Amino acid sequence: MDVLLINPYDENALKNALGFITPPTNLMYLASSLEKESYSVKIVDDDLLQMGYEKVSELAEKLNPQIVGVTATTSTIKSALKYVELVKNILPNTLTVIGGPHTTFMPSETLKSSENLDVVVIGEGEETMVDLANHSTENIHDLDEVKGIVYRDLKNGNFKTTQKRPLINDLDALPFPARHLVPFDSYGASKEQNGGIITSRGCVYNCNYCSSSLIMGKKFRSRSPDNVVDEIEELINKYQINDIGFMDDTFMLNKRRANDIANEIKARDLDLSFVASSRVDSVDQNLLQNMKSAGLKTIYYGVESGSQRILDLMKKGITLKQAEDAVKSAKNVDLEVLTSFILGYPGETEDDMNKTIDFSTKLDSDYSQYSILTPFPGTPIYNELKEKDLIDNDDWDEYTVLKPVLKYDEMGLNKKMVERKLAIAYLKFYARPKYLMNHRHMFKVMFKTVMRSFILPKLMGGTGKGWYQNLDNNTSSK
Repeated sequence: MDVLLINPYDENALKNALGFITPPTNLMYLASSLEKESYSVKIVDDDLLQMGYEKVSELAEKLNPQIVGVTATTSTIKSALKYVELVKNILPNTLTVIGGPHTTFMPSETLKSSENLDVVVIGEGEETMVDLANHSTENIHDLDEVKGIVYRDLKNGNFKTTQKRPLINDLDALPFPARHLVPFDSYGASKEQNGGIITSRGCVYNCNYCSSSLIMGKKFRSRSPDNVVDEIEELINKYQINDIGFMDDTFMLNKRRANDIANEIKARDLDLSFVASSRVDSVDQNLLQNMKSAGLKTIYYGVESGSQRILDLMKKGITLKQAEDAVKSAKNVDLEVLTSFILGYPGETEDDMNKTIDFSTKLDSDYSQYSILTPFPGTPIYNELKEKDLIDNDDWDEYTVLKPVLKYDEMGLNKKMVERKLAIAYLKFYARPKYLMNHRHMFKVMFKTVMRSFILPKLMGGTGKGWYQNLDNNTSSK
């Protein structure tokens, strides 16, 4: 075995309450790029298998890989480093590597936190992992030639930052994710999550709470419609998955391309349904109608606030009217709508939060997601708050978007009130009699997850565990 890739267990996510576990698309992309260069690869998704640190390390000992790579978000970084520690103790000559959103912005800090970690990958990892594999198999310990990493020099223990790696311009050149390396039938998530596709990278917007444009670049890079639909056909024919989830931050940024993808799906007469996200200012009814005719069933809008003043503070670049129009356009063509909102943004008042809750129910989308502002490393808001000493907690386990980590008392708010507003938001939206009559399937979901796992513990003063976590971006649709 050349490379072992590990997806760490995440104990705070929504999937624990609902069995909502999805395949690690990022690791499957790394694996396919490595396999293309004839390296043998194994993926261990411990978020699914829940083998535990020791059993995963025992498996690593049997496989004896030259490289062990672990992916990490902010809330899973501690867990990721535990796998690295145990593996390195058993296999001291194996190169240990970590990548992901959190480590991209805190590479040196991550290396300092574990003497068993050798390399941190910054940004896109496909070409970097292949480069590391090339050097590892040649027994070259000097990694200066590998672009896009920070590594521990084995000679003196110093950290070295190599030359920045350019972003991948031709996304069509990347092989499709190595889905054959994960047990699709074992995932309990909805099929459209198992059939996740990333068709573009990069974001041209500058939302204060989001790090996407800083990880993947401010230029929108996209795959060709033919290439995208080729992957859809592979999912249908090889994996029998007809429910697709487009995981792009801004799938509909380029309306012509979105229409072309829809037209290509129809031209090939493919029977599928899919979910996509969009900014509220990037859609129109004609586009949504065409997408629906190709199989679009649910549209995800990042609205974020019901206060125009807070939207402006977030540098969101949208208006409340645009949000209303976008939801209306989707409903006019009979699409399901999911909206997302952030509470507790710096500068927000209790009245602003009430406006957000009221606005979310006014929009009357089919589903609504709420989170507490969490300043993930790499986001502009993190840098602003860190400079002002307004971040109260650097325990990354707490960065679940459910727990306040700011010094709210110094902002005219308090943590308990912000937590209570989050609970009230879910209650007000999902407990409406009219809503439950029209969405009867949600009653069981709300009782099992929102009530049992989050709202009741919060209202009763308990600690409660997770409702939602979304990869260091607070909410996903920009």
